[in-house]
Amino acid sequence: MTITSSKESEHCSFTAFQVVLAPSSSEMERTGSQSLFRLVHVERARTEAVRMEATQINMSRVPLVNGGIDTALKAHKPRVMSKSGHSNVRIDKVDGIYLLYLQDLWTTVIDMKWRYKLTLFAATFVMTWFLFGVIYYAIAFLHGDLEINKFTPKREPCVKNVDSLTGAFLFSLESQTTIGYGFRFITEECPHAIFLLVAQLVITTLIEIFITGTFLAKIARPKKRAETIKFSHCAVITKHNGELCLVIRVANMRKSLLIQCQLSGKLLQTYETKEGERILLNQASVKFNVDSSSESPFLILPLTFYHILDESSPLRDLTPQNLKEKDFELVVLLNATVESTSAVCQSRTSYIPEEIHWGYEFVPVVSLSPNGKYVADFSQFEKIRRSTDSSFYSMDSEKQKLEEKYRQEDQRERELRTMLLQQSNV
Repeated sequence: MTITSSKESEHCSFTAFQVVLAPSSSEMERTGSQSLFRLVHVERARTEAVRMEATQINMSRVPLVNGGIDTALKAHKPRVMSKSGHSNVRIDKVDGIYLLYLQDLWTTVIDMKWRYKLTLFAATFVMTWFLFGVIYYAIAFLHGDLEINKFTPKREPCVKNVDSLTGAFLFSLESQTTIGYGFRFITEECPHAIFLLVAQLVITTLIEIFITGTFLAKIARPKKRAETIKFSHCAVITKHNGELCLVIRVANMRKSLLIQCQLSGKLLQTYETKEGERILLNQASVKFNVDSSSESPFLILPLTFYHILDESSPLRDLTPQNLKEKDFELVVLLNATVESTSAVCQSRTSYIPEEIHWGYEFVPVVSLSPNGKYVADFSQFEKIRRSTDSSFYSMDSEKQKLEEKYRQEDQRERELRTMLLQQSNV
């Protein structure tokens, strides 16, 4: 008898597999043969399914939950940290928040989005040109250099050929940008105009230094470098060196190395103290080790990090049955130093229970090419497969009830058969 089982979803299809069972009804006694056959069928199908070659699943496309496709994921409270590492926290109702931002103007300007920074850059220069242009215009007006004072006796103007607000604005622009004087230039007639010119150049030079510095600081920030660090979309729970572990995968997408790498985790979940205080986002440390158990892993190839689920782990109570029902968020942080700039960068991501898969393992991504080079195949980076350890697979309650029913029926059939044999012997 051949039984074919296949399961397909919108994003992923599992390869159909065949389990061949060949029980001979002639070898069974007529009484209880149907129940025995059902029991053998269930047991052998389960064993064969565990031992079969695992189908690789791309977790960046398919949401799997605890060994199966779950298209109706349970509602989960909002993340604290997005998958891309952005915070989902809003600072609200802080007295004097704008004053605090102005007191730390450097950080405020650096943290601005580029569109706001470019707007501030353009507005600052236009405003300084216009402001000093108005002051030059006022000096010319008070000195009697404008056309409206043409009946006053002729004398040397403070600024040559500045007889309108437009001319004063152009003189301010030419002075501040140091493009060179031509038609308009300052004279020795007005000391206060000379002082204003010196003040303008000093003030605007400081402004240019500040704005240019913030531009360079924003460009040189290692934030973009951190975006080239890739975390696996999901985490898996499997056995490593005989111990149950939560496993994630991390890779450096650039050829330039990251040194002094440190990976740590924080488990965020609701916690109630002995006094009855309810902490909405209690933080518990989650320690990760790399393959070599080194504290500073060499991130030249994609690495697998392990968290051992022992008695000291905050995730020690996880089971295949309760994983779906848990409500927590595991925030993972990787701190490293950029080799080329010596700047410290941090890359972040988070995992919720729906993204942790029990009884799976990552597909290997590193191989050796024919020309002797190690190759990291990132098309396999997000793929997972079933673990070959059968202890990970727990059958659902319906199947367990059905198996128990078949076992009870089989036991009754055996007892009845034994009684009939004893009676026939008598």
